[in-house]
Amino acid sequence: MKEHMSRIKIAALFLIAFASAATAAESPKQTSIDRIEVVVNDDVITRRELNDRVASVTRMLTKQKTALPDRSALERQVLERMIIEVLQAQFAKESGVRVDDVQLDKTIQRIAQQNKFADVAAFRARLEQEGTNFKEFREEIRNEMITVRLREREVDSRLVISENDVDNYLSNQEAQGGKGEEILISHILVVVPEQASADKIQSYRNRAEQALAKLQGGASFAQVAAGYSDAQDALKGGEIGWRPADRLPPLFAEPLQKMKPGEVSGILRSPSGFHIVKLLDRRSKDTPVMVTQTRARHILIKTSELVSESEAKRRLQEIKQRIDKGANFAEQARLHSEDGSAPQGGDLGWLSPGETVPEFEGPMDSLKVGQVSGLVQSGFGWHLIQVLERRDTDVSEAQKRQRARNAIRTFKSEEAFQDWLRQLRDSAFIEYRTADK
Repeated sequence: MKEHMSRIKIAALFLIAFASAATAAESPKQTSIDRIEVVVNDDVITRRELNDRVASVTRMLTKQKTALPDRSALERQVLERMIIEVLQAQFAKESGVRVDDVQLDKTIQRIAQQNKFADVAAFRARLEQEGTNFKEFREEIRNEMITVRLREREVDSRLVISENDVDNYLSNQEAQGGKGEEILISHILVVVPEQASADKIQSYRNRAEQALAKLQGGASFAQVAAGYSDAQDALKGGEIGWRPADRLPPLFAEPLQKMKPGEVSGILRSPSGFHIVKLLDRRSKDTPVMVTQTRARHILIKTSELVSESEAKRRLQEIKQRIDKGANFAEQARLHSEDGSAPQGGDLGWLSPGETVPEFEGPMDSLKVGQVSGLVQSGFGWHLIQVLERRDTDVSEAQKRQRARNAIRTFKSEEAFQDWLRQLRDSAFIEYRTADK
């Protein structure tokens, strides 16, 4: 639950930055007659659409003070991302993954609140003042939400992490050092398609070597990432933020041990392709040992295409009224809750800070032991929460194992998602209509 909401929040915040960068600067001059750039199965990407997206990305990079790659490299990067977006949209439509207007409106409302706007109207006014088309912004958010749902269904739900995986990971990390340390890095990824010929693999390696040569020649990492990287964060300079040392894939961890801040690795090979990593900074990490845990149970009524927000809320209100009149909370959870905890009477076990989404954790933390909440809304639906117990406990060992599990999931998920996108692209009909692509 927490991971799902975090991804939506990260994607949404990036889109806000993207939108804020869209000032009233004039778009590149367009020809009077539009033309098709790429055919993607039954859809097309036109020159006008590509020009508009390149103009938006250019404004974003300029606002971030990132040196621009040359126009042809930037166009190639943007076009590849547009192709992936079209393919994901097609797959989502075929497989029934969608985000309706009610769900979209709720997400945009949360984004407006996170950015300290009184309401969506004020948020919209600011975006339009800065030159952003609000209708297009809504669709960008919708697409990001669909991407998150696709990733969860097609990739994350199929990941299996065993206790043996955790034991092996902890042993390897202890042997490699880096315990108690966080690392800030950027990376460049040149994707190699599955079943690529030896000549093709060499051409991709040549591209990675060109990127490395530019870095060694003094070009900024952000500029080279924008021009060469196939990673989803390429247009954000390739920076992936602060990560605990034990949450880095082994491919990166070993060379990073020997690097100093500011240094760039050589070319690293993985099943996904060729990587270049830059170490930006290191810092020590003080992990809290004693935390206050809450044992809680809940009843969840989910919203969906078949169950509206108002219907879910009405059903939960009826359950709340029965509990207020003396009905047993656990029995009501077993009968009505749409969460995996229902067979246990809604019992979620002991929860440490940060293990649930903020929309759930805030109301839970405000309850006294034994108290039942009012109706609480999150991205999953409507909840009733009851706090059963609280305790201060030493969770250092549990946190260490959970961090290891999260680390394994992080790099397994990213690698699996890149593989899934690559397979999606490899199985599609893609025809470039310009000779230089």
